[in-house]
Amino acid sequence: MDSFDAGDKVMIGGFILGGSTVNTRVAVRGIGPSLAQVGITNALTDPTLDLYDGNGNAARLQRQLDGRPSPGAALLANGLAPTNKQRIRRSFTTLPPGAFTAILAGKGGGIGVGLIEVYNLQ
Repeated sequence: MDSFDAGDKVMIGGFILGGSTVNTRVAVRGIGPSLAQVGITNALTDPTLDLYDGNGNAARLQRQLDGRPSPGAALLANGLAPTNKQRIRRSFTTLPPGAFTAILAGKGGGIGVGLIEVYNLQ
């Protein structure tokens, strides 16, 4: 589901990669259920995560098609594994310099407290 289908029930997080002409490897995570373990009530139960560049074009998330480890294995290898692995949306991807927007929503229109995280891995 595209997060825009969720109407105004989304979390929007923006970030800018810059300072050079070199692409940057990042990890992007959308978290919900594991927040309950730290006392957050009404945590988002089944998050979806979409990423867009500054022109509104969708960026690749949640897939590894180029022979690299799966996003889950890459998160574990970088010390970013969540406590609730079945309900996190995540990706490792390489992005060019520029502005990006991550949109976190609940699958099927679900609502709750969520968190968008972006890690620069270079």
